[in-house]
Amino acid sequence: MPCLLTDDQKENRTEISQELLANANGNENFLKNIITGDETWIYGYDVETKMQSSLRMGKGSPRPKKAGMNRSKIKVMLVVFFDWKGTVHHEFVPHGQMVNQQLYQEVLAWLRDSVHRKRPELWENQTWMLHHDNPPADTSLLICSYLAKHQTSVVSHPPYSPDLAPADFFLFPKLKTTLKGRCF
Repeated sequence: MPCLLTDDQKENRTEISQELLANANGNENFLKNIITGDETWIYGYDVETKMQSSLRMGKGSPRPKKAGMNRSKIKVMLVVFFDWKGTVHHEFVPHGQMVNQQLYQEVLAWLRDSVHRKRPELWENQTWMLHHDNPPADTSLLICSYLAKHQTSVVSHPPYSPDLAPADFFLFPKLKTTLKGRCF
């Protein structure tokens, strides 16, 4: 953990985790109704891993020489939302712009359009729920008001809980492994 949790934060984390578990046990479609959103940096060039760059060589063949490469300084922020079926919406943040509450509100409007088009059954039943972590842009009053206005349910995410962010453990590693060693 990047910081030590207070007793209140630990209790909050436990309560939210128990609530999520109860919802998952009580509703077989609970997890299928969640659309998770998160951000990550995508580099113009990211060095291959050793495993990706290894070649099968015959016995006695000289080892291939490799030039050292560095990760590109060119990078772009990717905001992506996905569910159990796949990507629902993605957005590249314009160069030089930060993910602030105004931009995030625009992205949420585009997400709503994508849910309407790509997941009509969730849209019609209003059963979809948004799960995002707790950076200031995601939890601002503007965003909370926007979500309430559009009657968007939000799945709770306890503070300082990176282990409950599925994008960090599932989506981003797969995406970045595929992109490693390619120039964009």
